[in-house]
Amino acid sequence: MHLFTFTNLGFGSVRSCPKRHSFRTLFNLREQSKMGKDSTVENKQVIFKGYTDGSPVETDMELKLGNVMKLEAPQGSNAVVVKNLYLSCDTYMRGRMRDRHDSYIPPFLPGSAIEGYGVAKVVDSDCPDLKSGDIVSGITNWEEYSLIQNTGQLKKIQQVDGIPLSYHLGLLGMPGFTAYAGFYEACAPKKGDYVYVSAATSAVGQLVGQLAKIHGCYVVGSTSTSQKVELLKNKLGFDEALNYKEELDLEAALARHFPQGIDVYFDNVGGAMLDATIANTRNHGRIALCGILSQNNRNDPQSFRNMFSVISKRITMKGFLQNDFLHLYPRFLEDVTRYYKQGKIVYLEDMNDGLESAPAAFVGLFSGKNVGKQVIRVASE
Repeated sequence: MHLFTFTNLGFGSVRSCPKRHSFRTLFNLREQSKMGKDSTVENKQVIFKGYTDGSPVETDMELKLGNVMKLEAPQGSNAVVVKNLYLSCDTYMRGRMRDRHDSYIPPFLPGSAIEGYGVAKVVDSDCPDLKSGDIVSGITNWEEYSLIQNTGQLKKIQQVDGIPLSYHLGLLGMPGFTAYAGFYEACAPKKGDYVYVSAATSAVGQLVGQLAKIHGCYVVGSTSTSQKVELLKNKLGFDEALNYKEELDLEAALARHFPQGIDVYFDNVGGAMLDATIANTRNHGRIALCGILSQNNRNDPQSFRNMFSVISKRITMKGFLQNDFLHLYPRFLEDVTRYYKQGKIVYLEDMNDGLESAPAAFVGLFSGKNVGKQVIRVASE
């Protein structure tokens, strides 16, 4: 999955709050009176310890106890205090663990709480567009409670019967929109196309494959275990699937599954898989470059044997960020919600309980331990 920042994107968001004096609804005042004049909590956090070039390990993070926080947004701050309900583990976060400043999203700050997508409940608000009790999604911190200054990046969630709140981190969140925008825009699919999806049980890949089936394509996905192969074929509706770890020759494996060649490749892993796919892509094929899971821990560039085929076959390779297509977000929300409620889409979610489980869950992303979208449940509503 690609790197992405939610900040200042207007992602179905509430608008940035204007500078003004303290805003309090009557509901806020009632809630504050229940909590007392000086309502504070011990705020459990997951802290980022320091930069690493190697594969992430749990000791790169630390569970910190005893941090005291006041559950009140400062007057005149336009901020909100939220209670975090669900936190998202995403592979793009790996890039933020490196001391690199040449990306469009900055690295994590050592000694501070890790930052990522979350679903949260507003506890106190100094922002006129949000009130206590609102459920929001957006960038928050890996902690029980967060003070969010940039309220303009928050999206107020309108709850839909039958759709779990946590799905706003996956199916209806950034990964879901990445799949939707990437498939329809970067892949330019046609009915009858032969489509290949790598990391096909991931938060993004599983939806790409199902959208391709709805579009009338033939779809094959690759994954890392036999269990996941069965999920792709029997749960997610892919036509075929392969366990790439059991294949000694990736080019031959793809030729076996696509004897007629590949029209569309949705790439989540890069590296040798991308090279093998180029060799099997048909003339005028399209490749959407979404992620480079295989390269996350490499410091040396990987060479390609089949790159000349991009020229000879006139292949289109397109890197993309989903925030290039924010004008499609309302249509995405409508389409995917409808498909899910009609039973045309299912979604796999891997839920871990407790903030203390977050480091292990995050590290597990890079060895394929998760089955579906990895989410941490911090608290119930």
